[in-house]
Parts: sequence; structure tokens; C-alpha cells
Amino acid sequence: MNVYDSNSIIDILAPFGFIASDRPDDADMIILMTCYIREKAAEKMFSELGRLRSFKKARKATGKNTILVVIGCTAQANGAEILERAPYVDIVLGTQTYYRLPEIVKSATRPFSDLEFPSGDKFNHIPPPKANGVAVFLPVQEGCNKFCTFCVVPYTRGAEYSRPAAAVLADAQFLIETGARDITLIGQNVNTYHGRSPDGTGYWGLGKLLRALVAKTDDLYRLRFLTSHPCHVDDSLIKAFRDLPRLMPYLHLPVQSGSDRILAAMNRGHTAADYCRLVERLRQACPALALSSDFIVGFPGETEADFQATLNLVRSIGYAQAYSFKFSPRPGTPAAQASDQIPEPVKVDRLVRLQRILSAQQKMFNTTFLGREVPVLLDRKGTLVGQLIGRSPYMQVVTVNAQEKLLGKIVNLRIHRIRSNSLDGTFLVDSAHSADTSYEEQCGLRRLQV
Repeated sequence: MNVYDSNSIIDILAPFGFIASDRPDDADMIILMTCYIREKAAEKMFSELGRLRSFKKARKATGKNTILVVIGCTAQANGAEILERAPYVDIVLGTQTYYRLPEIVKSATRPFSDLEFPSGDKFNHIPPPKANGVAVFLPVQEGCNKFCTFCVVPYTRGAEYSRPAAAVLADAQFLIETGARDITLIGQNVNTYHGRSPDGTGYWGLGKLLRALVAKTDDLYRLRFLTSHPCHVDDSLIKAFRDLPRLMPYLHLPVQSGSDRILAAMNRGHTAADYCRLVERLRQACPALALSSDFIVGFPGETEADFQATLNLVRSIGYAQAYSFKFSPRPGTPAAQASDQIPEPVKVDRLVRLQRILSAQQKMFNTTFLGREVPVLLDRKGTLVGQLIGRSPYMQVVTVNAQEKLLGKIVNLRIHRIRSNSLDGTFLVDSAHSADTSYEEQCGLRRLQV
């Protein structure tokens, strides 16, 4: 979502003469897009602000002014603290009001802060997203009503809001017309999507939206979505994985813990057994499905037995990829106020042990592709001359020596090398597939067994 918001800000400012720069040296405005999920990210922001203070002062000495802006979740949560600790910041905007940036920049009032939560309002003010590459993000839902006890999202992104289905379909069509071929629908809780139907008579769930996108957008090669909550994977969504070859067989499904006691303390709303049954249903519908997940270790009150339950769940499910973190207490959340916090050394030890298993599973998953034929959508140039980079249906990075004209095309590659974070491929046939045939016919995706 931060990537999408950052691209939207670039589009919002473009009509006012601003262009994005890769370096701050001559920037008239520097914008920090912030995250508040973990303490490290918030502290990194203050560290960066300290560096930019000296930069701004030095540039002012030459007669040039730099407008310093902080936007995003940390701004939403800690706007007052930012202005107190860094009074040289000019503008602080929350997650829902950054569309006001052009008018605020023109205003003489400094510093300026706007941290309101006008639900859904920003999508009525920002320009339609245009493709800045082959693979793009498209927001369909924002905010969260779950209130997991460790999470700040409800406080920094607001209540759940789903965009109308017609608006999503229109944006998707525009993205495809401007070059997108791989669209990821995004939301903090994306599978709670309940957007108003195009005819205005009811609401669509995510499963129906996925079917409509495939039906109405012929040049859409690949479709994905994230991030999902296990409690809201319904029958319609499971059947979408069964019925839609263009919906990639890769699902990010955070579980956080394998201990029922910890899951209850987290207010997740499901048990480990519920999660395992859901995975079984998904794999029955789509045998080629691969999973990724999120894990938190060292949650308040977590015992060694609770942690072992997490390891057992990981071994039982088997993940293609996963994100794992030490518990990071966030101000204002119930878990941060718990009295039974876990000592840092214990958290570090558990994270190392968990990541050892997760890394082995990811390596094992990638190794199964050695020597196999894989359909890869080439989406960008590599660092080496004559190299292109793409992604497999399972989000694996794949590199190949290829002509630039193949950017945006799906090609069949044979994987000949497994690296730590990528795969190397070679051509079977020096040609790209078109979208005239079904995705299944193009790449035999459903024949892939994992």
C-alpha cells in the first residue's frame, strides 16, 4: 500500500511541475513515506529526519528552500511527536489526506498537519493509477476492523472501506491500457472486500470481483491479491483458485502463531486447526497452490510450548516463503501494555530457530523447479547487459538473457540454477506467448505440481 500511495503522490504532484528524483541533492521537496508496523521502522524515520535537517540547513544557506514532508502511518500515529521532535518538518499528512499535498504546498502556512480519517475519500481525489511497469498494484480495500492486539493498522489506516466494483474495474482497464499485465489487488484485509456492485443493487465479495476482472480484461495475464485474513477466505474465493487460471496459485495467508492460546491473545479469531483445515480446502481446490505467511515470535506470554506449536504448524503446512519477526510493542495496542513481555534474548533465539526452518522450506520449494519448465512474465531489465528479470507464478524472481522486446511477455524458461533469492532460466523456444489463448494453454500452469 505504501508503494501505491507513493506512486499516487508522484501523479498528484506532476501537474504542478514536480518530477520524481532518485537523489535529494537538488530536490525542492523531500517526502518520507512512513511505516508504523514495527518500532524499527518508526525510529528509522526519525534518524532520516535528523540527516535531512542538516541537508535542509545547508541548502537554505545557498538560497534554496527544501519542503520536508512526512506522510503515512507513522505520521498518522505520531504527527504531534514528529513536529515536536523535528520542528523543521514543514508538512505532516496522514494516510487518507495526502491528496491535499498540492494545495498545502502552495499555502504559506508552515508547519501544517492534517491527520483526519475521511473514509474512502482519498480515492475520489487521486488520479486513476497508471501503469509504471508490467506488474502493478491496485487498491480495492483499505483499513481494518479486526483489532489484533499487536497491530496498529486500525489506528493508522482507519476502518475497513471497500471501493465500488465499477471503480476497480475501470482502474484495472486503464492500467492494462497503459501497459500493465500483472495486477495485484491490495488491501490491509483484502478478502473482506465488499464493494458496491456496478448496478448499485448489492455488494460483491472478492471472489466475484476476481471473476469480473478476468472476464472484462482480456489483456490481463496474471492476477494476485494480498493481504488476506484466514477468517475471510470464503467458498467463492476458494473456487476462484480452482476456476481461474489467470489467478496465480500463490496465496499470502498470515497465521502469526501455531498456538491456540497465543492466537486467542492476539485476537486472531481462528485456531491453528481452523487454519490447517482452510489450507487443506485450498489445496484440494488448487493442488498447485503455494503458500506464504507471517509469523510473530516472542508475543507476550509465549512459552516454549507455544513456540513449539508454531514450529509444528510450519512443518505441517510447508511454505514457499514467509516473513517472520520478533514481537515489536506498538504504542496504544493492548499487547504493548501486557505485563508478561518476553526477554529480548529469548525472542532472538526463537526467531533464529523459526527462520532456519522457513529458509530450508523456501530452498526446498525453489529446488523443485530445477530443470523444470516455468512460465515467466518478464517485467524489467536486469543489472547486466542483455539481462531481463521476471517473476514466476509463485513470485519467484527469474533472470534470463533476452532481448528487450520481450518485456511484458510471458515466456517459457527452463530453470538451470537456483540462487539464494532468485532462479536463472534459459529459453526453450525463442518466442513469447500471446493472450489469444487461455492462460492454461499458454503455460500449462495447472500441470505444475508443488
